[in-house]
Parts: sequence; structure tokens; C-alpha cells
Amino acid sequence: MDNPRGRVIAVERVDTSSHALVEVDVTSSCRRCRKGKGCGAGLFGSNAKSRRFDALVGEGVNVQEGDDVRIELAPADLLQASLTVYGLPLFGAVLGAVVAYLTGLGELFAAMAALGGIVAGFAVAQRRLQGAGCLRQFTPTIVERLPFDESSNSRQSAHR
Repeated sequence: MDNPRGRVIAVERVDTSSHALVEVDVTSSCRRCRKGKGCGAGLFGSNAKSRRFDALVGEGVNVQEGDDVRIELAPADLLQASLTVYGLPLFGAVLGAVVAYLTGLGELFAAMAALGGIVAGFAVAQRRLQGAGCLRQFTPTIVERLPFDESSNSRQSAHR
């Protein structure tokens, strides 16, 4: 996935840190999503064309309402989020199938146990992702303000 670009809706400065409400066009932020071949991250979420969320404003980045920005999630946080979303259901499926196998149940029960493990894994992942600590950990950061290019009437990427 490319680093998404969004538009700042509002900025709040608190002591030494700043937060911004950013709106991202979900369909244009990812090359695979534009082609209709996404990863499935939005499968159980909303199908809205844009999303608004709070983002930290990176050190040395100055943004104002209406600015176009580039945001990112730290690679380690992205990996942990992926493991939560995909790993927990997979772990549940394997655990359910292994338990059914070890208890000597037939193939039908093993398949049903694997399916039950997937559902349980999804439930645990959803509960984890909705927790306040998780939301703070996976908060994206604005890393760059995109200046306005008047000649093409669009925003272009530039260095801070």
C-alpha cells in the first residue's frame, strides 16, 4: 500500500504535540484498491469512499486546515496490526483443527472447529483493535505537507 494522502480538516495543538483531523479518499489511497484487488482490510468495515481520523503531526511538519498531507504508520506498527487482523483468525483456525485432530474427531468436526476458530479469532481481533490502547498505538502520523502546484492545479509531493 502506498502512503495515503489526505486533507487536513482541523488542527489541534496541545502543549508540545499537534493532532489533526484528516480526511482520506479510501479508493485512491491504494493502488490495489483502485484496481479492485485490495487486501480485504475493509471487508468488515464501512464501504465509504472517504474516512476521517485523528493523526499526529510529525516533528517539523507545519499544517493548517485545508492542507493536503502524506501520512504513514510506522512499519513495526503496521506489522503488528497485520498480525492482529490476519494472524489471530489464522491461529484460531489452526488451533481449532489441531484440537479436533488430537481428540480423534472426524474431518467434519475438524473443519467445523477450524471455522469456529476463525470466528473466535475475528472476534478477538475486533475487540483488540477497538481498545483505547490499540487506537493510540496505531495512530498514523502526518509526515509531509504537500504544496499546491498552481500550474497543474493539483498537489505534488515535495520535501518538508
